[in-house]
Amino acid sequence: MRFGKKGKLSPSYIGPYTISKMVDKVAYELELPSELATVHLVFHVSMLKKCLKDPSLIVPTENIGLKDSLSYEKLPVQILDRKVHKL
Repeated sequence: MRFGKKGKLSPSYIGPYTISKMVDKVAYELELPSELATVHLVFHVSMLKKCLKDPSLIVPTENIGLKDSLSYEKLPVQILDRKVHKL
């Protein structure tokens, strides 16, 4: 799973985590540990990477800090219906 700060020396991915279910063709729900309870469970396939069984590539989640001040903004993707009121 891609996560964390961007930079040359910072790790790009953390994990491995098991996939609990396929939400869509391009979205998967992961089983995350309690340290990542504030992270949304569903990820796009572009954020995921196939796990190689190399223990040296595993990044521990204890060192990852999440900022409480981070938020997200919901934006509409498509208008599904509208009503016109005549006065």
